[in-house]
Amino acid sequence: MDSRLEDLRSARNPKARIKVLKGHFATSNSHLNTYIDMSTVKTRHNNARETAKELASCYMTNTYINTIVCLDETEVIGTFMAEQLADANQMSLSAGNNISVITPEYNMLGQIMFRDNKQRMIKNQQVLILAASVTTGKTIMRAIESILYYGGTVCGVCSIFSAVTKVAGMKIETIFTSSDVPDYQAYDSSNCPMCQRGERVEALVNSFGYSKLE
Repeated sequence: MDSRLEDLRSARNPKARIKVLKGHFATSNSHLNTYIDMSTVKTRHNNARETAKELASCYMTNTYINTIVCLDETEVIGTFMAEQLADANQMSLSAGNNISVITPEYNMLGQIMFRDNKQRMIKNQQVLILAASVTTGKTIMRAIESILYYGGTVCGVCSIFSAVTKVAGMKIETIFTSSDVPDYQAYDSSNCPMCQRGERVEALVNSFGYSKLE
């Protein structure tokens, strides 16, 4: 693990924490000056549970949910969210509901798809999209298009971190925004000022983590 990674804790709940690393990083959609590591909240059950509580609170009294579609390895958080939302002891519109928690696949064209056995959890269902990080919103748009294609209704979008506030006119409920990460910037790969200054890309990053370039 890079020793330069710094902890960033949510003011709402300190157990919902991420790590940030300054540098020059490339994703499939953009170049970033900050890498945000989500491994703690995505894999440690205490941190995932507390993160889920914060996100679930946004939907308790105003959104009925049948299915949570988990992007970016957020299945643990999604499961805890489903537990919170369906808890019969909570004042929740989804109380008592048997909420499905599913992960999509990507085909060779990068399109988001659902196998036949999971399509029943999308068709005619109220679907919440959960992501780890939203940089440009392009992946969320692909997820929305896929859910609509399979006959579902997107009832919400949430993430641990988001650099944008809305996608397709829908508000993104999030714990961390770019204002929580000092000087966070995302650039189109063809118009990256770091590249223009001759600064080399130090790592490739995606939802699984980062890989340093030699």
